[in-house]
Amino acid sequence: MPAPRKFSREQVGAAALALVDEQGLSALTMRNVATALGTGAMTIYNYVDGREGLEALLVDAVLSGVRQVPGVPSADWRADVRAVAEAHWRAVRAHPDVIPLILTRRSVDPSSLAGAEQLLGTLARGGRSGAQLLVAFRAVTGFVMGFAQAELAGPLSIAPDEDAGAIIERVRALPQERFPRLIEIAEAAAGSSPEAEFHAGLDFIVAGLGDS
Repeated sequence: MPAPRKFSREQVGAAALALVDEQGLSALTMRNVATALGTGAMTIYNYVDGREGLEALLVDAVLSGVRQVPGVPSADWRADVRAVAEAHWRAVRAHPDVIPLILTRRSVDPSSLAGAEQLLGTLARGGRSGAQLLVAFRAVTGFVMGFAQAELAGPLSIAPDEDAGAIIERVRALPQERFPRLIEIAEAAAGSSPEAEFHAGLDFIVAGLGDS
């Protein structure tokens, strides 16, 4: 009879996620996760099979809450696309260091597959199938992940030791004749927010999905 486990898989995943949120993806090791749980490294092998299993557990910890978005499906497929897309955006942007893993493992891990299937279901109810469904899926998921990454790596992204106002002022100080459009969006960003920009961008995508 196997010995009882000290932790649940959810506890191990939560410890791994907290570790990566604090120290980055490079800190994700069996030893570090074990230390965070106050146990030995070999204990973690009772829950995952090496590094790949640990990565899968980490992705699951981020996406487990969006396997099935509440209220979907509804009578409005467009509203459902928005709800599923926003749920995924909020999940991944809360844990930016995990985004590279989500991008590389989204055809492998159950949480990623469940979320993808739900989004595909909402898009299919809009009348798309086959190649059109594929393109619509790529458009929405690309926007969600790209928007989350743009907050971190775009010209108006915020570094850990800066605030939004400092970024905007730095762009405003660029030479007007060389960077007029960057300065223009910096001015717009001063009165905006990531949430407002995400919703506006998603509206563009969903409006385009209505054109079959």
